[in-house]
Amino acid sequence: MHPALSIIFFTVTAGAGYGIVAVTALMSAGIGGARIESGQLLLSAALGLVAVTAGLCASTLHLANPKNAWRAFSRFRTSWLSREAILAVVFYPVALIWVLSLWLEWASGAVAVFAVLTIVAALATVFATAMIYACLRTIRQWHTSFTPANYVLLSLMIGFLGLGSVLAFGDVAPRELLWSTMLSIVAAGVAKLTYYARFGLPSGPTIGDATGFKNAPVRLLDVGHTSGTFLTDEFGFRVSRGTLLILRFLTLTLAFLVPAAAVWLVLDGSNAAMALPAALFSAYLGLLVERWLFFAEARHVVNLYHGAQRV
Repeated sequence: MHPALSIIFFTVTAGAGYGIVAVTALMSAGIGGARIESGQLLLSAALGLVAVTAGLCASTLHLANPKNAWRAFSRFRTSWLSREAILAVVFYPVALIWVLSLWLEWASGAVAVFAVLTIVAALATVFATAMIYACLRTIRQWHTSFTPANYVLLSLMIGFLGLGSVLAFGDVAPRELLWSTMLSIVAAGVAKLTYYARFGLPSGPTIGDATGFKNAPVRLLDVGHTSGTFLTDEFGFRVSRGTLLILRFLTLTLAFLVPAAAVWLVLDGSNAAMALPAALFSAYLGLLVERWLFFAEARHVVNLYHGAQRV
């Protein structure tokens, strides 16, 4: 699939924002076990909301007819895109009430209730975004439970790093938060490695499956056009295997290895005040590469009718 930069920026940035808000809400409800001042929680929540808004604004750049964007809200029962759009709108009032409860120092029970609602709204939106791709049976690399799992785990990983980065400019981040951050990095990294192991090479339907001729090798003699078409441009995007391997290594290094090393330095007691912000920046860059690969490696079955032997 053709990697559209606006969608890459949207899914990574908005996903990071939802993750930061969810993790901050988790800590404000006292679920994470770490005690954090309300001022720092408010700053982290603001960072998350800004990231969500920036991502959603970027998503509109991918619309061919922006004036028809309202139609995305009209198919909630059947469309994951519609569910994502509605959940993204619902998220704002829920999150803002939670922020208001923190700011006005409401009773801890009320803060906890709105925090839990905010976590549900944030992660549900990320899940809906992932399901837009996971529900497509025609793309083997997307039609898997790993897609929503990776989206949610990566969002939470960035969320822990984001909150830790805010705390790095004040007091030292609580060890409970640091260990949770390390656990989120390991979980997201294992899920991504497993995904790469299972979907690393073309092993899906063949041209024989597409044509129904399975008793002998089949190859396409004529694609029916002499130049590129919409299908070949959008669904037939190709990158060399060497480039894909390099970008995978870059993803694993920037998104997981560097952040894990930075968190370990802080856990070890090293005087590394900027380690967590550096880890957040590295992880964000790594996820931009990861999301580019997510689209670039996807192979639509329509490619079987345009020369591909297997997808």
